[in-house]
Parts: sequence; C-alpha cells; structure tokens
Amino acid sequence: MPQAFRNTFLTLRDLIVSAGPLAFLAVGLLVLAYWWLNPNPPKTVTLATGPAQSAYEEFGKRYQKALAADGIDVVLLPSEGSSHNLQLLRDGQADVAFVQGGTAELQPDDPDNLVSLGSLFVEPLWLFYRTDAAERMHNAPRLDGLRQLRGWRVNVGSEGSGVPTLIERLLQANKVEPSAVKLSRLEQTPATVEFLAGRLDALVFASAPESLMVQMLLQTPGVQLLDFAQHEAYARRFPFLTPVTLPRGVVDLAANVPQRDVRLVATTTSLLARDGTHPALLTLFAQNAQKLHSGAGWFNRAREFPNTRGSELPIAKEGDRAMNEPVPMLQRYLPFWMANLIERMWLVLGILLAIMLPLSRIVPPLYQFRVRSRVFRWYGRLREIENDLEMGKSDPSTLLRTLDGLEAQAEKVSVPLSYADELYALRNHIHLVRKKLLRASEGAGGSADHSTPGEGMTNNSVTETGSAAVTGR
Repeated sequence: MPQAFRNTFLTLRDLIVSAGPLAFLAVGLLVLAYWWLNPNPPKTVTLATGPAQSAYEEFGKRYQKALAADGIDVVLLPSEGSSHNLQLLRDGQADVAFVQGGTAELQPDDPDNLVSLGSLFVEPLWLFYRTDAAERMHNAPRLDGLRQLRGWRVNVGSEGSGVPTLIERLLQANKVEPSAVKLSRLEQTPATVEFLAGRLDALVFASAPESLMVQMLLQTPGVQLLDFAQHEAYARRFPFLTPVTLPRGVVDLAANVPQRDVRLVATTTSLLARDGTHPALLTLFAQNAQKLHSGAGWFNRAREFPNTRGSELPIAKEGDRAMNEPVPMLQRYLPFWMANLIERMWLVLGILLAIMLPLSRIVPPLYQFRVRSRVFRWYGRLREIENDLEMGKSDPSTLLRTLDGLEAQAEKVSVPLSYADELYALRNHIHLVRKKLLRASEGAGGSADHSTPGEGMTNNSVTETGSAAVTGR
C-alpha cells in the first residue's frame, strides 16, 4: 500500500487501540442508561373509546390518525362508555381512555394508579323526547323539567356509560324516585331505533355535539331537546356539572335549528391514562389533544380547551407541560422520536461527559507509550549483546549473527511519522554496537582501547542513550 496511507492507517490503528477501553466504557454506560430510562415508547397503545357512532369513537379515530404520523399504532377499544372505560384502565386492558367527570365513581386507589392528561371538551346531557309523548302525558308539546318524566319510558344507556348513575342523582334532586320512571338500559344505537319507532318516550345520553347521533336527533321532526331552565342551579348543586347553552341556529343556520337557545348541563370529558403508560406516549396524546380540541365549538370558544382545570385526578406532568408550556425547541425541528430521545437522555449524556473528559486525558500518554514500546523493547536485547561481549560469554562472530537477526527484526518495525526519530535512533544504536563487535572480532586484547571516543561505546552506552530517547521527547 502507499506509504502515506500506511502511515495514516498505523496512526488510526494506534489511536483506536489506545482509546478503545474508554470508548467501550462510554458505549456500555450509554447502553445501560438507555435500558434504564427506556426513552423510546412502545409502538402500540390501546385507547378505550365508546359505543359505535359516538363522539368518543370519532375522536378515537382522529387520535389514531394523528399518532400514526409518529409511527404509533393506536388500537381502538370500543366500550359502553365512561364507567366501562375507567374499569378497562383499572384492569390494564387499556392504556388511555375517555372518561366523563361525575359519571363514573372513582375508587380510593385511583389517584395512585391513574393520571389525567387534561380536560378535552364538555359533553352536555342530551335528553331527547318525543313531542307526541309530551302531548299524550301532559297535553303540551314541550317539557319544562325532569319532574315531568314520571311514568315515562326513558332509556338512560348501558351501565358502562355512567349516565344511569348521573340521571338517578338528578331525578332524586327533583324528588322523583327512579322507580317512578320506566328506565331501560339499552345501548345507544338500539335505543335510538326504539325511540324513533315510538316504543320509547325519551332517551338520555352524554356526548359531544360531534356525535352523529346528536346531529341526527337535533334535526329529526317530532323530537325535542329538553331545556334545563335551572342549569345554573344544577351546576351549583353538582360541582362536576357545567351550565352551557346551545345557541339558536348553531346546528343549521338556514333552517334555524334549534329555533331558540337551549339551556343544558354538561360534564367535562378528560383523557385518563394508567400511571405506568410510557411518558412519551402521554406527551404525544397531550400534544395532539391541543390540535384536536383547541378549536371553537358549540359550547366553547377557540383555545378554551383542552385545559388542566377541574380535574378529579392528578394531572400528569406530560399533560401539564404540553397544555401550559410552549412546544419544546427540539420538537420544533426534529422528528418526535429523536427529540424525545435527546430530551430523556440529555442528563445522562451530561453525566457521561463529565466522567469521560477527565478519563480521556490518559489516552495521549497511553498512545505515546504504545508507539514507543515497539522501539524500546529492542533496547533490552541490544544491551544483552553488549553485556555478553564485555563479559566474554560469547565470541564476537556469534554476537554479530545475533545482532544481524535483531537488526532484521527492527527493520520491520513501523511507527507513525511523528515518532520516526525513535526508530532511527534505534537503528543508529544497532550500528554503534555493530562497530564495537567488529573491532572486537578484528583486534585482540586491548585493541578496543585505541578506538576514538566518538566511535566507541561503553558497556552502558546503549542503555543510557535509550533512556535519553525515552525521556527526551
């Protein structure tokens, strides 16, 4: 190979070997830190949504599409509603879920095992009733309160929705015993079919206005939405309820649907997660919640949601940071997985740098020792030859042959150009010893005493010269 390339190769090889243990230690510490911190999230996460055609199902699909852009597969787990979702979280069958405030009873250990990513939107309590049922029972096309539901056939949704518990509490507040109302617990879709067929007088469910069922029933002839005239009083009595108003014409401006403002009570839906869910996944859900729920809606102004107010459970730090702080700088310019890796590993990288910088100071001396050792190890053999000559252990001709072998081996030594003077010094010292051996073989007795000082060497000449070469750089 060309000499320049050979010299470069030798230098790189020596540097790699000298710095190898340090590099191995650094890599080992990084692997250990990566294993311990587990910075990258799993590729699959389970989101508990809700019944078919519900707002929860629609929002679940939006989250699924949004997280797919970051390589996360969101598995949608249909459920009966909030209470069922809460149970799925407790059982570990879901990682994240939509849960309505006040519609699901919390257990004492929930604050230790579950966290909230913030409130996403309000879900009004929709009570739709048939106009003909109102005419038949009260001789009027409209109802003015829950107390008028005595004797009605009312569907309040499945147990897993949480609405049965809520509606029972509201009926009791109106001094209406649940037994005075013919309550059924059909799921939303079959209940709607029964309602439209006239086999139910009213149906109740809590859902965001994005629900297709809500959109359809608001525009169905012969169906009315109960006006909660006392919605402010309900909010005072039940802290998990919020008074909201469905503005006139918001559903269809051209058709003026609804024809008047409708007062409603609403719960706030939060995104809950198990405490062990990977922090990066929580960050992704919270950040995408900002995009999916920050627009103006029927019951809120733009950027009013999502927020971290009024949560029944502790707010996860990832949710609080995503909703109340600017997007981290790294995430503005890097893919999420890379920014997340750096953000979660930066402390480890700083500690590793603090450890490795002092240790790196041993690399130059180690490199220097490695290169010089190729040359200096031959000085020991050279000294033995000199000693054998002085003590008469071998004849000069034998020692000359030994020196020839040593010189042949020294010719094969390769060092970087910056250390070439060490190699040439060794060759010069071999030449000096050869001169001494030749004089000894040609002369007899004290002939060596007639040599000039510049040409001869004492017994310790090689050793002293070699030592000077070691310490003289």
